[in-house]
Amino acid sequence: MEKQFPEAYAQFVKVCDTLEEHYRDMQDMEFTVENGKLFMLQCRSGKRTAKAALKIACDLVDEGMIDERKAVLMIDPRNLDTLLHPQFDPKALKIAQAVAKALAASPGAACGKIVFTAEDAKEWKERGEKVVLVRLETSPEDIEGMKAAQGILTARGGMTSHAAVVARGMGTCCVSGCSAITNFDEDNKSFVIAGKTYHEGDIISIDGSTGNVYDGAIATVDATVSGDFGRIMAWADKYRKLRVRTNADTPRDAKKARELGAEGIGLCRTEHMFFEGNRIDAFREMICADTVEEREAALEKILPMQQGDFEKLYEALEGNPVPIRFLDPPLHEFVPTEEADIEILAAAQHKTVAQIKSIIAALHEANPMMGHRGCRLAVTYPEIAKMQTKAVIRAAINVKKKHPDWKLVPEIMIPLVGEIKELKFVKDIVVSVADEEIRAAGSDLKYEVGTMIEIPRAALTADEIAKEAEFFCFGTNDLTQMTYGFSRDDAGKFLGSYYDAKIFESDPFVKIDQVGVGKLMKMAVTLGREVRPDMHIGICGEHGGDPSSVEFCHKLGLTYVSCSPFRVPIARLAAAQAALKD
Repeated sequence: MEKQFPEAYAQFVKVCDTLEEHYRDMQDMEFTVENGKLFMLQCRSGKRTAKAALKIACDLVDEGMIDERKAVLMIDPRNLDTLLHPQFDPKALKIAQAVAKALAASPGAACGKIVFTAEDAKEWKERGEKVVLVRLETSPEDIEGMKAAQGILTARGGMTSHAAVVARGMGTCCVSGCSAITNFDEDNKSFVIAGKTYHEGDIISIDGSTGNVYDGAIATVDATVSGDFGRIMAWADKYRKLRVRTNADTPRDAKKARELGAEGIGLCRTEHMFFEGNRIDAFREMICADTVEEREAALEKILPMQQGDFEKLYEALEGNPVPIRFLDPPLHEFVPTEEADIEILAAAQHKTVAQIKSIIAALHEANPMMGHRGCRLAVTYPEIAKMQTKAVIRAAINVKKKHPDWKLVPEIMIPLVGEIKELKFVKDIVVSVADEEIRAAGSDLKYEVGTMIEIPRAALTADEIAKEAEFFCFGTNDLTQMTYGFSRDDAGKFLGSYYDAKIFESDPFVKIDQVGVGKLMKMAVTLGREVRPDMHIGICGEHGGDPSSVEFCHKLGLTYVSCSPFRVPIARLAAAQAALKD
């Protein structure tokens, strides 16, 4: 063009500079040249990948076109996911046809051979195979298999189901609630999608960023992070008011979150730790015990293991906050389901198989997510709270000895409180045990006892709860579930119809419902700080990684948001944008 139409070309360059100067952004321009004359047809801000968006923002700052604030505001936080997870090769994806679409529960791309159990996933990985774990739904017992898998596909569950939450924490690709899966047969290791029967060992590919499921193998490309990423994050940290923590249960996850800018832990789910190694055997022994003494003996076996876990977490966080949530899920999630495992447990407990099955049957609940869990376990079995308190305090004392300059203040979080008397009952146990441990060690360790606000009644009576709770943390997954009366594992079956009928615009388990759930949160913050003006209050539900929810938390005046490790950069950028918009 420069050679054929030099005058039009010179004019075009000048117009480009004028438009970019005016809009202060990279422009996508359409033009034509007719009889040597330039005609500009239209222009708009150009589409860009996440990597390109960072590059463009930094270049515009370097050219003096925009300042740091504008650069932070022009990046879509949600797009950062693509910089942190493997993706399918775009060329290979163009010719691939999805056989099913479900919920994009945890970003990234995965390809591997189908396995149906956590044990098989672990075994196949050890022999060098890449696998995709396919389950009806996952439970804490599947944690080792989930770690071994390239990706996870479930037939049931929503965006805050066990599979989705744990996969996001590990940075593993997950597609959940795939209703296209039919004839799921775990015994014969097969299922059907779109008329095709898939067996163990068949290859599938899943995209956790779109929810697509593909037949066969699709090549993946590793994520890359450019140097511009660090510059944008540094600018974001400069302007944000909200702190950003992470939901992490292992030192590995905590270290990854620290690398991505986390300033502490917001939630440590202790139940996942009970499946490490052979400690599940001791925990099952506790569940099957007939007396308090037998339960205490079983818990004594777990104590040093749990203490070791907490010490590693404290070390990984280098003095940053580490709230430990006491045991939360119902006990039925920890008992075996396979006949062979039941027989092993019966032999270890010197009980008959029938007796063990009777215990398992007694643990069955019609609605376990609203049943015998959370602080209710500590009320029924105070010895569990005693053991976990010892582990938390002893671990903190040991780490503080090694690092006296660290400001280590353990935060003990009591889950599912709805009544102040519940909290006081459990807190009295915690304080009694903790103070005795500190005295015995001759330590000056300080600690805090707080609660998760995840039951509407707790939000409504937050001024009462705050008399005992030294901090609040909103568990928005359960708070949303209980406010709506929706099961977060089953809602995916009907939410699609709600979107089609324009009843909902978005999944309330992904973006905070600011009208209903948000009103409860605002009430709890106001009431809680009337009692404790300096109370630190956070959020540790999966909403902590959603940009619109982060902005809402900023407006509420929360202290921090906590999210899965790989969503920490998203939360940091969203928090900065909220502060700048404010």
